[in-house]
Amino acid sequence: MHLAYPAVLSAFLFCTGLYGVLARRNAILVLMSVELMLNAVNLNLVAFDVWLSRAAEETLHSGQALTLFTIAIAAAEIGIGLAIVLAVHRNRGTSDIDKLRDTAEGHEPDGSDTDTPATGTAAEKAEATA
Repeated sequence: MHLAYPAVLSAFLFCTGLYGVLARRNAILVLMSVELMLNAVNLNLVAFDVWLSRAAEETLHSGQALTLFTIAIAAAEIGIGLAIVLAVHRNRGTSDIDKLRDTAEGHEPDGSDTDTPATGTAAEKAEATA
């Protein structure tokens, strides 16, 4: 088998995952797209390991070993990522990335700030934040 087939498939999977990360606004779909990108990297690692082992006398299979580490890291990443997304969804009621802000800033979900007083001009607010 030629190296071009898995390399093209891997490039297609990586580009699909990259599009999913950049275009999606749901946090779970972004995590799935990251997993798709990691699987494309794993496919490349295994394909190049098999291709290089044919040329080498001693086969170390370092690409396959590195793939196992990548799979373990991806499993940990998806577990922690889903836990964070579920915690944010319980608190905020949405998993839309555009609507989420850092909870330590003190912002309400509708965009109004609770720390600044309701009266005052925009110039006073700008001076207070500077």
